[in-house]
Amino acid sequence: MRTGSLPSFGSGLLICKTGVTRMAEAKDDIVLSIRGMCKSFGRNRVLDHINLDVKRGTVMGLMGENGAGKSTMMKCLFGTYQKDEGKIFLNGKEISFSGPKDALENGIAMVHQELNQCLERSVIDNLFLGRYPVNSLGVVDEGQMKRKAADLFRKLGMTVNLTQPMRNMSVSQRQMCEIAKAISYDAQVIVLDEPTSSLTVQEVEKLFEMMRMLKAQGIALIYISHKMDEIFEICDEVSVLRDGNLVMTKSTKDTDMNELISAMVGRSLESRFPPVDNTPGDTILSIQHLSTKYAPHLQDITFDVREGEIFGLYGLVGAGRTELLETIFGVRTRAAGRVYFRNRLMNFSNAHEAIEHGFALITEERKANGLFLKCDLTFNTTIANLNQYKSGVALSNPKMVKATNKEIKIMHTKCMGPDDMVSSLSGGNQQKVIFGKWLEREPQVFMMDEPTRGIDVGAKYEIYELIIQMAKQGKTIIVVSSEMPEILGITNRIGVMSNGHLSGIVNTKDTNQEELLRLSAKYL
Repeated sequence: MRTGSLPSFGSGLLICKTGVTRMAEAKDDIVLSIRGMCKSFGRNRVLDHINLDVKRGTVMGLMGENGAGKSTMMKCLFGTYQKDEGKIFLNGKEISFSGPKDALENGIAMVHQELNQCLERSVIDNLFLGRYPVNSLGVVDEGQMKRKAADLFRKLGMTVNLTQPMRNMSVSQRQMCEIAKAISYDAQVIVLDEPTSSLTVQEVEKLFEMMRMLKAQGIALIYISHKMDEIFEICDEVSVLRDGNLVMTKSTKDTDMNELISAMVGRSLESRFPPVDNTPGDTILSIQHLSTKYAPHLQDITFDVREGEIFGLYGLVGAGRTELLETIFGVRTRAAGRVYFRNRLMNFSNAHEAIEHGFALITEERKANGLFLKCDLTFNTTIANLNQYKSGVALSNPKMVKATNKEIKIMHTKCMGPDDMVSSLSGGNQQKVIFGKWLEREPQVFMMDEPTRGIDVGAKYEIYELIIQMAKQGKTIIVVSSEMPEILGITNRIGVMSNGHLSGIVNTKDTNQEELLRLSAKYL
């Protein structure tokens, strides 16, 4: 990509051609400065006098446990929340945005983890939403839109079908379009929130390549992530939030993983994973010759899982791991095959049957199908087990609140209490609520699809401990993970999926990353 200027779409732009060149040269210039930012919700102080500087042409990593205040700080920056105290400066000038649109038009953009796009509309439509150019007659100038969009993507080194609906694009392509949109506003600061959570290894490389291009343009990037290896690969500096305080800002060259973990959780984690000291028993779950009726197809899957075992499922994106869990759980249609639990046939035809027979499933998309976002913690914790909270024929609210408080305590959920809306919690704490909901049913087979996606290192450790403890109590765990260190760190055995096939089963202690990668490519 050339280090020249990018096409300008709007008016009132803050970066000129010579400015971009100057920014690329003067990388020590501070483009964004936050001073004394405070924000409280009721009695809960979420941000406590935050001071942060972001330099032009650099990538600032932002880390912290779920609930540390990262999202709140960004929402205060973008005007979604109004800060209680403090000042924000852009290019030395104090700013205060009325909302995200105001921020975007003045040079600060954000690419959210959960993309908010009009999926039925074309790429061009999504790029120009809210700012369609018009000709002298007041008619939308589609020719101008196509020219500017084509010019933008060409300069970004991207090949995109501009007229296709966004729905037809992969997550990474849609993400790139959001970045392109930010650049089209002449953004000087782009915030990327957990951008790699749904990307393949190849897509992550593509994203990092684009980020390096943007750095060369003098654009500052704030990179929010829980993945430490990515922080060290792409970030120039890293800042850590803990309990609403900015506790550390360092060059990534001057710190290491242990120091970051210690800064995030306030204690040293000697190891990323607790000891896997469960002892699996006899075979309790048997999957025999399982195939699916509809695409994406599973082909003749056969494996056994033992009582009290943690069985991992690894594979590349699209290998069929999620589909396998859904088929066992009864939400995906079988074409052939049988599922046996305790030597009894358990070919579930729906999720209700599976739940009634002691099966539980944590889905990857917690907001889409794991939570009731407009309800409180009590509702979300007890909804799967209502019969347990009856007093006579009616539900007993005290019983439900008691159960919720118990799960909040077990899971160390950061909240004010059972009455909190689940939507007000951070992603990691929302995941803890889902865990608590299923634990209330005391399942015998617990299937988990990416259970630590988007969760910080401290919360991950707690969930790992919980998984191992459940296994020691005799519960059978099947866990899907795309993170290779995780699948190697918390399992007894690993089944590797490749293009709808089970390509092999290995003992965790006897395998390595190379073997897992080899098996995952077997049927490609």
